[in-house]
Amino acid sequence: MSAVEKPLPTSSFEKLGVFYLGRTLDPAAPQEPGNLLLYDSRDLTTHAVCVGMTGSGKTGLCISLLEEAALDGVPAIAIDPKGDLGNLLLTFPELRPSDFRPWIDEGDAARKGRTPEEHAEKTAEKWREGLASWGEDGARIRALRQAVDLAIYTPGGTAGLPLAALRSFSAPSTAVRNDEEALRDRVSAAASGLLSLVGLESDPLSSREHILVATLLEDAWRQGRDLDLASLIRGVQEPGFDSIGVMDVESFYPSRERFALAMKLNGILASPGFAAWTEGEPLDVARLLWTEEGRPRISVVHIAHLDDAERMFFVTLLLNEVLAWARAQSGTSSLRAILYMDEVFGFFPPTRKPPSKPPMLTLLKQARAFGLGVVLATQNPVDLDYKGLSNAGTWFLGRLQTQRDKDRVLDGLEGVSGRSALDRRTVDRTLSGLESRMFLMHNVHEDEPVVFRTRWAMSYLRGPLVRSQIRYLMEGRVAVASDATAPGGAAAGLIAEGGAGEAIAAPGPEVGSRQKRPALPAGIAEVFLPMSGGVSGGSDVVYRPALLGTVDVRYARARTDLDEWRRISCLAPLEPTTGGRPWDAGRVLEEDEPEWLQDPGLEGGYASLPAAAARPASYPRWESALRGFVYRSCPLRLWRCPEAKLISRPGESDGDFRIRVRESAREARDERLEKIRKRYGQKLVRADDRVLAAERRLAGQKDQYSERRAQSVLRTGESILGALLGRKVLSSTNVRRASASMRSARQTARERDDVERAEERLREAIEKRDMLAAEFEDKIAAERGSADDAALTIEELLVAPRKSEISVRRLALAWVPEPVTRA
Repeated sequence: MSAVEKPLPTSSFEKLGVFYLGRTLDPAAPQEPGNLLLYDSRDLTTHAVCVGMTGSGKTGLCISLLEEAALDGVPAIAIDPKGDLGNLLLTFPELRPSDFRPWIDEGDAARKGRTPEEHAEKTAEKWREGLASWGEDGARIRALRQAVDLAIYTPGGTAGLPLAALRSFSAPSTAVRNDEEALRDRVSAAASGLLSLVGLESDPLSSREHILVATLLEDAWRQGRDLDLASLIRGVQEPGFDSIGVMDVESFYPSRERFALAMKLNGILASPGFAAWTEGEPLDVARLLWTEEGRPRISVVHIAHLDDAERMFFVTLLLNEVLAWARAQSGTSSLRAILYMDEVFGFFPPTRKPPSKPPMLTLLKQARAFGLGVVLATQNPVDLDYKGLSNAGTWFLGRLQTQRDKDRVLDGLEGVSGRSALDRRTVDRTLSGLESRMFLMHNVHEDEPVVFRTRWAMSYLRGPLVRSQIRYLMEGRVAVASDATAPGGAAAGLIAEGGAGEAIAAPGPEVGSRQKRPALPAGIAEVFLPMSGGVSGGSDVVYRPALLGTVDVRYARARTDLDEWRRISCLAPLEPTTGGRPWDAGRVLEEDEPEWLQDPGLEGGYASLPAAAARPASYPRWESALRGFVYRSCPLRLWRCPEAKLISRPGESDGDFRIRVRESAREARDERLEKIRKRYGQKLVRADDRVLAAERRLAGQKDQYSERRAQSVLRTGESILGALLGRKVLSSTNVRRASASMRSARQTARERDDVERAEERLREAIEKRDMLAAEFEDKIAAERGSADDAALTIEELLVAPRKSEISVRRLALAWVPEPVTRA
């Protein structure tokens, strides 16, 4: 165990809003212990770049960064072109050899002369000791697993959770459509990404293919229409508009040549692997960052199995989705989420402009305002656009392979504005001396660069995962169907008796009791509900009577700024057992206004109609009862968090509200922490200055005391020497010397007293500084957990509708078809 890796108490790095990345060190004495490197999470909103050759420890540093984000409840999307990031799921709280056994390299075990079991035991021992040397243990790993959901997605593949990437030609949100620049960027990137999938590198300004596809997308999206690949192919053949610019479509792009483009696009649709691009969860950034229950998630998007064209297509789509999501968020100075790409080689080059580059550049420029931190990593420094990366505030620089790599990195660093000027020669010299797991961090939020050694990763870094291993990790996880995240109907958020849309509970009619359709007097509205599903060959249809009511309801509450109108439809059976109170057995339907017909859609018999239902005078009474039923049975369900003083919006799910509460709590926490830091920062600086002044005063007093003491000893020695040489003891010279010696002794004593007083002042200054530092730590500790779920209470809040503003739009006699088995 090196001095740098001596054990640390957990309390020294489990701080609020900071990421424990390692310990600082002096490159000239790398074995000497340094201070903890605690990285302020808010600094990541200005983005980060990590550069280092193979073996530099770059992957370990970035995985540690994601681990720290997870512990702080910050979700992340991690794009994984090589397969290393799946190691985030290899976290074993018990640290048992059996946990490591499925993941060890058996070839490495054989080379070392060990059985797989022996190698697993050695690996577990190595991980236990490595974690312990950095103050970590299984409890911290367990906290990591409990803090976030971990998932591996494989777009275009089935090893992990599939992503329906080719459903992403759906129309963007209204906010994006109303923003000309945002819509233009979205259209251009989608067209470029799709054309790259068929091997066409297109120029948005001169390529006919790009202009046509972009025009088709823009035309549909401005109307709010979704597109799929099939409809886009049809649009290439028959665009649906006559001109592009000032030229007619045929002159601009003849139909025979458009057919060739359509055939290329159709090749995607006809390929055996196309289904994998359309199955699984929709490409929904919010669900990649949070579960439906509002739990933060780290989504590893594994793309190692894709070819270059497919990678470019998918990354472009994903970046555009992330950009659209970010623009829909409210502004914040806290870190809301992280977008991490492990190997950005080829996606953000200095001269070329692949489809992925414009959205990446826009994210680097704009995402900060929305709390999204972008982290890019690469081992190829020469393939980065450093002008674009001038928006990155933090640079982690590891060991580099060539002087050319260092020169390119230094050129990029010089473009980063910050409080500290770059000393190119010093940084160059520092980079040349870096070892594995040593990094130079240049952070514009700090006064000067620091060198540090990375901490031990909690995840087992076994190297890239193959498909079978990903399939093993994701076994048992079911991808959310595309409609699982679709919003509910208008009745969503309402509490009603029984299940919404349940069948009416009443005895099934005997086939022999069927009657003909009864004739109704004028003034009674009559409708027929369609039958869900079909009718089997051995069944007949019987229509049973019910009341169908559609009501407009207002929910208003001044204290919560709530003013919401809802349309609710209810159904109640009309059976002899209900007597004159049919709404006692009423149900709320899922649809706000269900489909209904004026005539029966199927031939069938009719169940008995209660006499009251054939009297028009019954319906005003039932209409009044319907209002009472809605008032009692249809409160609006909201959620409330007393600590955050937040109430959910109408239609906002429990999970989405939890996400908003957590983000609000984190923002409030960061604001309070910043106030504490500002309030105590100057006090601590002044306290340090007083300690430094006391140290200098003590040093000066000690110097004076030492000098005075030396003079006193010299004079005393002269007196003794004079006596020993036989001079008269009471001679005037000896008297003067003795007097001088006594005065010197008194002065020496005074100097000694001054030293003691200076030491006391130094002790007092140190004590006051330590007390102030302890008070500061106590204030910080008091905020601990303020953004955690355990400290936040989510309560259900039921808001009854306004009784005076329940308006019945329709009350009708409804015939509900039901299949019955033939006798």
